[in-house]
Amino acid sequence: MLDNSGGSLSKGFRDGLAIGLGYLSVSFSFGIMAVTSGLAWWQAVLMSFTNLTSAGQVAGVGIMSASGGLVEMAVTTAIINIRYSLMSISLSQKTDDSMTTPARIALSNFITDEIFGVASGAAHPVGRRYMAGLAVLPLIGWTLGTLLGAVFGSIMPDIVSESLAIGIYGMFVAIVLPQTRRNRTIMWSCIIAVALAVVFRYVPILYDKISSGFAIIICSVIAALVGVFLTPDDDEKTDPALAKEAANG
Repeated sequence: MLDNSGGSLSKGFRDGLAIGLGYLSVSFSFGIMAVTSGLAWWQAVLMSFTNLTSAGQVAGVGIMSASGGLVEMAVTTAIINIRYSLMSISLSQKTDDSMTTPARIALSNFITDEIFGVASGAAHPVGRRYMAGLAVLPLIGWTLGTLLGAVFGSIMPDIVSESLAIGIYGMFVAIVLPQTRRNRTIMWSCIIAVALAVVFRYVPILYDKISSGFAIIICSVIAALVGVFLTPDDDEKTDPALAKEAANG
């Protein structure tokens, strides 16, 4: 049954609790990765507090550690985070009258995959108070986890901190792999992106002439375009096995 209220601040807190706890563990790995890449602990914390975007932050740290330029930093993060613009547009169709333009501008900074999923799946319009409550605990969890990872990463033995730093990459793999099984476009895009990344890493002229930031941009754009053109139809239309599996629930 649809609730016509915009949701309360306390309900937003409750709905954001699980997200905040999940972010606490994942951002711990990011904090370790950031300090092992050369950032100070406060720089890592400031980045998490003002960005709240895991993939964009990881790419940004990689570009900074490779002494990349501001242009490639801006373009790379724009490509990686462009999905949040689409999420914001989608979610704006569900907001109530309390979501004024200033509130939209402020709260749009807190849209992540998980927050968008919870907000879009709510059985009521999304109000300003609910969205603010939903964003608070994920922001705290992400920032606090980064702080803990950055502090402990700087005092732990190198072999331990470097091992824990790969945890955030494990999160990305865990997110992507199930999707590659269900969606050919994602599968082929990932395969092409990995192949191109290997080429940029091991072909001497490319590795020497193209920075890591622009390599990410090129790999992302080419992989996305080729993946879409290789698989123009839905998987359920082109793969009978997947269609049968989906029909069986």
